[in-house]
Amino acid sequence: MRRRNFLLLSGSGLAAAGLAACGGSGGGGGESGGGSEVEVFTWWAQGSEKAGLDALVEQFEKDYPDLTFVNGSVAGGAGSAAKDMLQSRLQAGDPPDTFQAHAGLELADYIDAGQLEDVSDLYDEYGLTEAFPSDLVELLTLDDEIYSVPSNIHRSNVVWTNVELLEAAGIDPSAVPSDVDAFIADVQKAADSGVTGLSIGTTWTQVNLLEAILMADLGSEAYNGLWTGETDWNGAEVTTAVGHFEQLIALTNTDRDGLDWTDATQMQIDGTAAYSVMGDWAVASFQQAEWEDGKDFGYFPLTGGEAIFGFLADSFTLPVGAPNPDGAKAWLDTISSQDGQLAFSLAKGSIPARTDVDTEEFPAYQQTAITSYAEDAISPSLAHGAATPVAWLNEISDATSKFTTGASDVAGYQEELATIAEKHASA
Repeated sequence: MRRRNFLLLSGSGLAAAGLAACGGSGGGGGESGGGSEVEVFTWWAQGSEKAGLDALVEQFEKDYPDLTFVNGSVAGGAGSAAKDMLQSRLQAGDPPDTFQAHAGLELADYIDAGQLEDVSDLYDEYGLTEAFPSDLVELLTLDDEIYSVPSNIHRSNVVWTNVELLEAAGIDPSAVPSDVDAFIADVQKAADSGVTGLSIGTTWTQVNLLEAILMADLGSEAYNGLWTGETDWNGAEVTTAVGHFEQLIALTNTDRDGLDWTDATQMQIDGTAAYSVMGDWAVASFQQAEWEDGKDFGYFPLTGGEAIFGFLADSFTLPVGAPNPDGAKAWLDTISSQDGQLAFSLAKGSIPARTDVDTEEFPAYQQTAITSYAEDAISPSLAHGAATPVAWLNEISDATSKFTTGASDVAGYQEELATIAEKHASA
């Protein structure tokens, strides 16, 4: 399988974000050929994700009033259910007009299967080569072709806190734990106070926790090396990280496998959980609950001493055989425009992929993310498609589920992760 090296990506391209004024949309405002309906397939079916989609739809309807948006969303955080349904549709020759995917190696399987059209010409037509950071464009390019258009950038390795519960447990909510051991000690202290120490949901949220621990314990270079074969999955640092993962899972809610990320975040809002580790889409849930930043909730990246930005980006594609390709291109125009990216990220808790969006009105969390993406080391998210193809992630997810349900031990789990990596690195 053809692969490209994610490690070319850096955060420097967003340093200029917020310096330019926000202009109008790139939308053409007219009817597009190929029919009037445009089916957009996503997993944004609830919570802040649905709010972000609604913001995009509103902008799309302004840009292209003669087109009709058809919501093809399938519920399930991180797209676990949606990806299965999408693959069935693609294999049956029944693609949507466009579908959501994470930028990075998640797209590799679709590309190798010949299921995506090259959209490089749209980067020229819509001025995206200049609007997006050059490093991000490089990430999206394979053999001089580009197969998706990003709508935003998210951070995956964020710890969220309920300030009141931390104070009740005798934890300083303004203090950032220096490493994973210190974080575990605080989670234990919160659990000892009578609440859930760390709220979490189903398997993909557990993989999100695993990746955050791996980033913190290994550092960006060694973590990134896990996906290129330069870091040994059987090494001592991975053993430490898997041990930390086991300790934290023991401090989570026992009903985790029946919950999604929204449920885990709601536990914090309901005052029954002190911490969660989740991507920054969670901030929109706190904002929707009218929680005040710093007073009701807090946040910090899980760290081992190095400042790392766990990277992922939502993007949209043009499938081979799309019923309305011109309508899909209209959607890609809206989601990549200044207005579209501003509206989407304000609603969803992300930051724009474009560098020419005025971010002055963004809340405090997003301001920290903009700075971090510009300055910190960048590591690709495992749980959200940047680090590996879908097949590799699926096998890690299966191994993780087996481990967190008690069907394997630390040594067995690490050995299985190493075996999976060896299999896919040689593919």
